[in-house]
Amino acid sequence: MATNSTSKILPTTVVGSYPQPAWLVDHALLAQGVPRTRLRELWRIAPEQLQSAQDDATLLAIRDMERAGIDIITDGEIRRESYSNRFANSLDGVDDQNPAVIRSSNGLETSIPRVVGKIERAHSVEVDDFKFLKKNTERLTKVTLPGPFTMGQQAKDEYYHDEEAMVMDFAAAVNAEALALQAAGADFIQLDEPWLRHDPDAAKRYAVKAINRALQGISVPTVVHLCFGYAAVVKGQKPTGYSFLPGLGDSIATQISIEAAQPKLDLGVLADLAGKKIMLGVLDLGNQQIETAEQVASRIRAGLKYVKAEQLIPAPDCGMKYLPREVAFGKLCALSQGAQLVRAELGIL
Repeated sequence: MATNSTSKILPTTVVGSYPQPAWLVDHALLAQGVPRTRLRELWRIAPEQLQSAQDDATLLAIRDMERAGIDIITDGEIRRESYSNRFANSLDGVDDQNPAVIRSSNGLETSIPRVVGKIERAHSVEVDDFKFLKKNTERLTKVTLPGPFTMGQQAKDEYYHDEEAMVMDFAAAVNAEALALQAAGADFIQLDEPWLRHDPDAAKRYAVKAINRALQGISVPTVVHLCFGYAAVVKGQKPTGYSFLPGLGDSIATQISIEAAQPKLDLGVLADLAGKKIMLGVLDLGNQQIETAEQVASRIRAGLKYVKAEQLIPAPDCGMKYLPREVAFGKLCALSQGAQLVRAELGIL
């Protein structure tokens, strides 16, 4: 039984990922981008020893989150090459062995999976990983899955010739996994949808429909996370507002997770999400300077101008995958301490 109550005011959490040790993954290769197809050469460990090594690294991530005082933890996504590619490429109908190649406006080439048949979930992907997390902590637990809209944006459709139909089948596959994770005891289930901002017109047409299909039948608290991308990968100034944020108010997700610290988001947009709990990014992952507890507290107070304390969940801006572990741990400590400062100001101990 988890020891933290879901009714705790200002509970702290992570978005999902935590730094993977250099003995486990090739950090130079990791720094080249966020893989869409499988990138098995990322792992430094021989295949027959990889699961055991990933177990050890996952325990390090769990213990760091516990030591930092985080209330709702994940497994750090230690077993994943990226937040999305492990799940997306495990589905029937998706071919990552013969990928397509797309070229960005600046000439960067990226391999993406091809959709060559009907998308279906043939087997569980994250359930065993979640069970390992559940077995090794008494904290509340959260599992993250790539959202259906984002997976649709990251693949080349050579089967459906109907983007919405493809995304709805991605949603059904996500839903099957989410239901299995709920049955295994997950306390929170999160969908990562950073690509909502890439095609706001398509998002307006069917993103909420797809998100609601992915979360159908889920009774535990659910989260939709959107952001402007990993700070280590997305260089330069980030926008100060989301094009699609208000639309998420119509989703059945109970929480919306947004990046706010680094882009200095205009928090007035939170008024568009009345009735949702807000997972607010209060750690800037764009630099390696560890915030003070007071800096974090100040960012939480800014959120409280628009959201009641009972509706606010302090978190990092995005996943912490690309940070040095000691920096990530320090930032999480500041997150926990900053939230405690604000609780004390509110008379909540």
